Amino acid sequence: MQRTGFAKAECPVARALDAIGDWWSLLIVRDAFDGLRRFGDFQRNLGIAKGMLTARLRKLVETGVLEQVAASDGSAYLEYALTKRGHDLFPIVVSLRQWGEAHLYARGEPHSVLLDHAGQAVGQLVLPSKNGKPLSWADTKVRKVAARRR
Repeated sequence: MQRTGFAKAECPVARALDAIGDWWSLLIVRDAFDGLRRFGDFQRNLGIAKGMLTARLRKLVETGVLEQVAASDGSAYLEYALTKRGHDLFPIVVSLRQWGEAHLYARGEPHSVLLDHAGQAVGQLVLPSKNGKPLSWADTKVRKVAARRR
């Protein structure tokens, strides 16, 4: 079955999912935030097939989420580093983490925890309005693009 592409969709969510919406890509980005940079490290940590990892890394480079850089140890290898676009995914990864913590673990079930540099657990993400008031989905609406005439 042919995968539907959303690269030209009018919806920003659809375009974002087209760029980084499969679980392998998001897990690669998560691992990059955790400091992984080399192909073999991603492959070992994720247990992903090499061909699948190659395809996902290529797409993340093409979409500007990762870039290939010279190895930090001076060897001939290339590593993968998050770009500005990649760093901008941090709130998305944190939001998915917090949703998972809230809804997919039994009380007391162990899981990894995101800490700040002082060793404190990171607070819950909040979507603020321009004046700083926390917003829920009920406080928002989407202004759709006008239908195109054919």
